[in-house]
Amino acid sequence: MAVSFVSPALLVLADGRFPAGGHAHSGGVEAAVREGRVGDAASLEAFCAGRLHTVGLTSAALAASAASGGDPLALDEAAEARTPSPALRAASRRLGRQLLRAARAAWPDPALEQLARTFPRGAHQPVVLGVVAAAAGLGAADAATAVAYETVSGPVTACVRLLGLDPFQATAVLARLAEPVGEIARAAVAAAALDDVDLLPTLGAPLLDVAAESHAAWPVRLFAT
Repeated sequence: MAVSFVSPALLVLADGRFPAGGHAHSGGVEAAVREGRVGDAASLEAFCAGRLHTVGLTSAALAASAASGGDPLALDEAAEARTPSPALRAASRRLGRQLLRAARAAWPDPALEQLARTFPRGAHQPVVLGVVAAAAGLGAADAATAVAYETVSGPVTACVRLLGLDPFQATAVLARLAEPVGEIARAAVAAAALDDVDLLPTLGAPLLDVAAESHAAWPVRLFAT
């Protein structure tokens, strides 16, 4: 029987304690909670599934392409074009900058130094994650999985604070989303294998974009996005 192993580097990269700044972001669920679209575990799961199958697939494919040796400049331009919301564009670059800072300490690599020089204000987070994955000895599937998982784990973790959601219920939501996360990661790798930036997924979630712009103007909020 074949035995598969998960790389420890992937566990480090996907760990919520990795100092990449993700803990400060709710993935749009803070706005969804205030608007009444998310109020319990069931609606949170639906929100996460929608996010996963839209922006999650788009971001995972960008990361998979970057991990496969895709041109970071072209991929960053593609990420910019696929992110209509100025607030989300800025957040993605902030997260990319923080991720790169942490990764340069964890996995020193010339490719990371070059990325930092090319994008002093930060490249988009999925692109950075893909380059980081390669520097850590990971492949496209690992990068796509990390991004897909982050797409749902961020909102779920945030809802423990926003809704006072039972942590056991929150974990159950993540467990039920495990298979869809794997499916999205596989679809992202397949898209990246086409080796054409123009053919990468362009799925988006307009309501997330609109809510992000509104959320950015709130005078008081728990999360950056």
